[in-house]
Amino acid sequence: MPIIDFMSALHKSTERNYLARVNDKDYPKAKASALAKQWSYDYWDGDRRICYGGYQYIEGRWEKVARAMAEHYGIKPGDKILDVGCGKGFLLYDFTKVMPGVEVYGIDISDYAIDNAKEEIKNHLQVGNSTSLPFQDNYFDLVISIATLHNLHNYDLDKALREIERVGKKNKYICVESYRNEVEKANLLYWQVTCEAFCTPEEWQWWFEQTDYTGDYSFIYFE
Repeated sequence: MPIIDFMSALHKSTERNYLARVNDKDYPKAKASALAKQWSYDYWDGDRRICYGGYQYIEGRWEKVARAMAEHYGIKPGDKILDVGCGKGFLLYDFTKVMPGVEVYGIDISDYAIDNAKEEIKNHLQVGNSTSLPFQDNYFDLVISIATLHNLHNYDLDKALREIERVGKKNKYICVESYRNEVEKANLLYWQVTCEAFCTPEEWQWWFEQTDYTGDYSFIYFE
């Protein structure tokens, strides 16, 4: 299970004011989190002080990630790719751009995200839960899950990791939020609105071993 970093450059491209996020007078942290955890308009397209502040497709933003993954995992036309926590499907759409002919599938807990997904692949996405993936064993050539699994409680995290392992063949990739020191821990606590599993890299590696996850992974840090 090697660490392979596809995401840090994209993550670091966003500027964050941690203290402003946690101390906002209109959307104090508890209020923002309560709204965000409905996984609806406020989470995706509402006020930036709650979460994304308008999650729109930006040409080229996800394409570099899709291209790097496709090259690393040797993705070819006809391969099946699943995104667990696909949101509006932007990364999956860019997979179809960099490797025409791939079959993309996405699942997300948010009805709003699926209803407002990228139109070109919308019919390949469905509402569902990572703890019970509606697919056969070893069905996908690549399973990915980016910035999703840390939003699960421990009892569901165990199930989700086992499900990802079950439906994927060899190639799997997970990216989750983590922290290496007290500064990054504080920043993560200040910034996040939906995180439930607050784990160090070593704790995440423990989870992977406990659930027999055999894929790749990387971490997002709030430095």
